[in-house]
Amino acid sequence: MEMTTDMSMEKPGALALKSAANYAAILAALVGLYYTTSVNYLLFHSLAEIFSIVVAFSIFVIAWNSKKYIRNPYLLLIGIAYLFIALIDLLHTFAYKGMPIFTDYDYYANQLWIGGRYLESLTLLLAFFFLRRGIELRPYIVFAVYAVITALLIASIFHWKIFPACFVEGSGLTPFKKISEYIICLILAGSVFLLYKNRQRFTTRVFWILLASIICTILSELSFTLYSSNYGFLNLVGHYFKIFSYLLIYEALIKTGIEEPFDLIFLDLEKMNADLKKEIEVRRKAEKQKENLIENLQLALEEINTLQGLLPICSFCKSIRDDKGYWNSIDSYFSRHSKLEFSHGLCPQCAEKHYPDIFNGDE
Repeated sequence: MEMTTDMSMEKPGALALKSAANYAAILAALVGLYYTTSVNYLLFHSLAEIFSIVVAFSIFVIAWNSKKYIRNPYLLLIGIAYLFIALIDLLHTFAYKGMPIFTDYDYYANQLWIGGRYLESLTLLLAFFFLRRGIELRPYIVFAVYAVITALLIASIFHWKIFPACFVEGSGLTPFKKISEYIICLILAGSVFLLYKNRQRFTTRVFWILLASIICTILSELSFTLYSSNYGFLNLVGHYFKIFSYLLIYEALIKTGIEEPFDLIFLDLEKMNADLKKEIEVRRKAEKQKENLIENLQLALEEINTLQGLLPICSFCKSIRDDKGYWNSIDSYFSRHSKLEFSHGLCPQCAEKHYPDIFNGDE
């Protein structure tokens, strides 16, 4: 118990030193990864892809085990999708030219790359549809849909062999590959726009990290539209941008999700609570107004009930008989049975009749 460390109790200097050490380790790994190209480009490619695969699989593990608590459908959908993106990336790594696994065709890797990037970019775009509509995702259905899509994609490449060719030896990239890369960039640009429109659904830090991740993915795709060799420099640059993209996704969806769970996972729950409080306050005011209206209606009904029915009234003196059989003047009767108050005066006819010396017909 005494050996546990509370991160919130660490001094700012210690946190800054720890953060600097982490970045230095990442930088050293990237530099070391570059020098593997002088040994064997396949080694560089395999290490770069394995890194992204591990990160993607980790994203899935975190999202899947937190599915009961995540109320943000964007994060949940991406988390599930990255398992299948990782599977396609793994096949891409195994099928890369020079790997002694799939020997009947050298360019399965290019087809798997395009298929995986279409799946990734469309996921990043369509996830905003569920976010804006507030649709509650069913994780098992989403998992099944992605499993079917991935199976069909893999079968179209390895079994049916109907997926368009993406690279031709001696000619380089095919028009389908180049056009697809531009289409993927446009899809990712649409994701950037939607991310900005929905930035209030994320913490500020996560918003900027996701934005940088998508931009790195776009730069990666642009690099892959220009290379002429699977072992060329632009191919290397594209893989580096992909690594940056996955590092940023890791920062946003795993590291941030663990260190700042209340800011990321429960962000929507806090917004829902705030909206619920506003709704309760509005309903309380409406209920109060309703109670006041009912009270006023009850008072009016009591007054009506007080005066309803037949009133026995004398034909000559106009006195009213009450329920006990006593005769009362009109003013005294209404004063007891309502809130009416009477003021007395004389009409012209009565004034002339009873006071002829004072009043006459001309006055």
